Amino acid sequence: MEQTSAEQRFLSLNLALPPAPSPLGVYKPFLIVGNLAYVSGHGPVNTDRSLIKGRIGKDMDLEEGKQAARQVGLTILATLKANLESLDKIRRVIKVLGMVNCVPEFEKHPYVINGCSELFAKVWGDEGIGVRSAVGMGSLPDNIPVEIEAVFELS
Repeated sequence: MEQTSAEQRFLSLNLALPPAPSPLGVYKPFLIVGNLAYVSGHGPVNTDRSLIKGRIGKDMDLEEGKQAARQVGLTILATLKANLESLDKIRRVIKVLGMVNCVPEFEKHPYVINGCSELFAKVWGDEGIGVRSAVGMGSLPDNIPVEIEAVFELS
């Protein structure tokens, strides 16, 4: 039985990648150190380059937050493809840090970040599930609902 590649699995999802974002400050969005690829904090960029904005529990509900996290995952995939040319160059997800812009009473941070984690699991299978933190923030840049950074092991 032929094994499906990450690129093939992504294509089968029929999802559109947004453009890979350019840095808005003094940092690198992507950096390789040894066999690890580090991706700086990304927000939810739409295919038209606009940002999804809002605070979960005030401007957005739980499901909208989860969809925003999924869009961040797509934005991270866009950065990976822009720098590596293929998702097949990633062996596995090592670490995901998800930050959720939410009201103080909000308690479902992991559920929101599942939007990104579930996407990575669909692209890389079990290797798409790494260690993870999901935390709440009082605010995020440009009032985005979710910011995620990640570390990947290269093939």
